[in-house]
Amino acid sequence: MADSENNNDASTAEPSKLCDLLERGWKIFDEVDSTNEPLASSSIQVRVKRGIGMLEEASTMVAQLDLFSCNEELEEVATADLRYLLLPALCGALSLKQSGRDRRLEIVQTARNYFMDFLKRCHEYNLSRFELPTANENSSPCEASENESPATPSVPCQPDLVSMAVRRQAKIERYRQRKDLEARLTDVRRAVDSGQADDEVTRDFYLLNVQRWVTVCLEEIESIDQEVEILQKMDGLKQGAAKQPAQPARPPMKPFILTKDMVQAKVFGAGYPSLATMSVDEWYDQHKKRGGLPDQGIPRRVDTEEDIDAKEREEEDKEKKAENDDEESRLKTRNWDDYKESHRRGYGNRHNMG
Repeated sequence: MADSENNNDASTAEPSKLCDLLERGWKIFDEVDSTNEPLASSSIQVRVKRGIGMLEEASTMVAQLDLFSCNEELEEVATADLRYLLLPALCGALSLKQSGRDRRLEIVQTARNYFMDFLKRCHEYNLSRFELPTANENSSPCEASENESPATPSVPCQPDLVSMAVRRQAKIERYRQRKDLEARLTDVRRAVDSGQADDEVTRDFYLLNVQRWVTVCLEEIESIDQEVEILQKMDGLKQGAAKQPAQPARPPMKPFILTKDMVQAKVFGAGYPSLATMSVDEWYDQHKKRGGLPDQGIPRRVDTEEDIDAKEREEEDKEKKAENDDEESRLKTRNWDDYKESHRRGYGNRHNMG
């Protein structure tokens, strides 16, 4: 009898602990998702790791209790157990909040596994109409075609317009569905938070949350597949760069010191275009030896008798003119000085009067 009472106490204590782990982990995710602090900060990363630990512990307990089975229908699942369907989705969402460039590929792959686990469980219970992502979506269509036919020559990858249009339409439909679910969740959450919700309203609240997370996980998986492809290409580039032979190290240059000698003069110069290489007398003597002066080789002109007579006549005319015009020139100069004293400069000029 005592053993049965102890077993009942343990069974009642374990679900309460499981509920606490889910609520605390969910609360941490909401706080981290709505915070304005950088995700790479130490405080946020500590909370993320704590939340992941709580949710993983809760998932282990759910697996031990066998709360869900692929052989049962959704109606057979208890209302209080429906919320535990969200554990893998919350684990994946919190995993994406982790920082670290070196571990980024491992982080996104772990988060994708969590999301796929959640979507598979929802697909088994027919909680929403969606198509499960394939496991090999990490490879691009070009890589898939190369893997299928390696013998064919390489052809540039052409985008599949039909599949692109289908994906675009599916994304638009998921967005509309998500907005509709969030609006319905807002109305139902008021009744649940007030404590006046019955079992049917509470069940509807959990199912709406699960359906909303289905749309979130599908979008996250699509983003993860694109990111994984980029990260794998980056790793390939890093490995290729690591395999390249290292360039030989250049020998160190010998130090040299510029002094006031010929080397310094060649580098800095003398401060003006060029230095004089000879004096004027040396230049004259050098050109005189070469016969390159202007008066060398040209016969000088000899004055003739006519030239001498012309010069003499010119000098006589100048002397006579100076004797005859001496009084006249003095008188003219005196009159001009008197005129300048009685008339100011510009007197009589009426052109620029305005």
